[in-house]
Amino acid sequence: MRKFSAARTTGWHRTQSAASALPVSSKSTWLQVSTLSYLALAAGMAFWLAHPGSAHAQSLDPVLTPPAAGAPRTAATAPAKLTLDQAITMAMQRHPDLASAQHEVEATQGAVEQAGLLPNPELAVSMEDTRRATRTTAVQLSQRLELGGKRGARRKAAELAQGVAQAQLEARRAQVRAAVQTAFWDVLTAQGRVELARESSTLANQVFDAASKRVAAGKVSPVESTRARLALTGVNVEAQQAEQELTAARARLSAVIGQPLSPAQSFEVPISTMFAVPQDSELATRLDQAPDVIQAQSEVQRREAVVDLERARQAPDLTLGVGTQRNNELGRNQPLLSVSLPLPLFDRNQGNLREAIARADQARDELNGVRMRLLADVQVVGSQLRSARQQVLMVEQQMLPDAQQAYEAATTGFSLGKFSFLDVLDAQRTLFQVRSQHLKALSEVQRAATELDRLLGFVPATPALQAPITSMPDASGAAASTH
Repeated sequence: MRKFSAARTTGWHRTQSAASALPVSSKSTWLQVSTLSYLALAAGMAFWLAHPGSAHAQSLDPVLTPPAAGAPRTAATAPAKLTLDQAITMAMQRHPDLASAQHEVEATQGAVEQAGLLPNPELAVSMEDTRRATRTTAVQLSQRLELGGKRGARRKAAELAQGVAQAQLEARRAQVRAAVQTAFWDVLTAQGRVELARESSTLANQVFDAASKRVAAGKVSPVESTRARLALTGVNVEAQQAEQELTAARARLSAVIGQPLSPAQSFEVPISTMFAVPQDSELATRLDQAPDVIQAQSEVQRREAVVDLERARQAPDLTLGVGTQRNNELGRNQPLLSVSLPLPLFDRNQGNLREAIARADQARDELNGVRMRLLADVQVVGSQLRSARQQVLMVEQQMLPDAQQAYEAATTGFSLGKFSFLDVLDAQRTLFQVRSQHLKALSEVQRAATELDRLLGFVPATPALQAPITSMPDASGAAASTH
């Protein structure tokens, strides 16, 4: 396991001046440490792509425990060493969208309870005549009996509505999980760019010092010193931009997990290799388990249950009554029995039934539309994932070794007087562009894998492929050539 610190540097100019003041051996050691940080980041990103399940397997379906009603949400600080598992767990526990969806599930539980209750009995008391001698007083208790299976159909519809709310909660969990993954890896990618910019700035300082010394010695034209200074200025601008990107990425991660990040926050990433991309046919088989499809299927089932309920409501309910009547004029009590049944001559609930059938058909069409859109999205993202993975392999296996070899040849030739200073600058710029392209390609792979996680509710784990990463040489050769 490797630890990555996201603490901001105090300033690029102080870093550059301190680095340029070091002897060549110290510069080389510092550059090697910086290079190792970059390599560890790239390899760590590759591990997550190789074993996505291990990165957050325990947090795919976390238990969401919202705070009690009225309880304040205290702002806790994230752990000093933050992992992707911990970040996802924090978001699952504190994200307001999930808390809202959880309350909806709890509300539907009340609807299920209410749907299973029997109608209340009715008590009726009546009195005829105000004179005691001829008064008739009646007391009657009546109970409505639901016929046609209304109670069972009503409870089933309520239970399926609860299933829809649960499916919506799972879909939001998938969205929040994907947002955390994206924000987490954006921080790591931005941190890698900062490390790359830091190393580039140090090398640019060394090149500028070497050029200045050669100009002072009269070995080269002052134009080369000007070119080196312009290159150093451009690198400093890129370094500031990288710092700003890191600050913004940390702010986004802090917002999505609901907790502030300390200035010295570190991020732990395991190291391994990059995974092979599944075929479209493998991804398509998981469509029925996708959160959006499950939600649409739950809505179809609920609509069908509503159709059954409206059909059951076409049967009239029977009301039975029993009581007693006291006739003072006759001087005796009389039993009362009553039966009432509405006559469905005009209102047979036909309008509500027609509406329910149409809405059930609408839900089925929406389910088909969700499946079609999801299949298209999965195929597009799968293609993007394969393309990004090929770019990563091409950069690692071809471009990085070639750029490194060209840089080493340029610095060696410059020290021997075979190449101009412009050749060294060009080789250095090319090497850093390739390394920046490598980070971008890794980020694109991660984004595509995260999008699959959001669409399908999982990231497919497949056999890993070796993805070697070439290290970056230092510029000690260019600096040493001035002596």
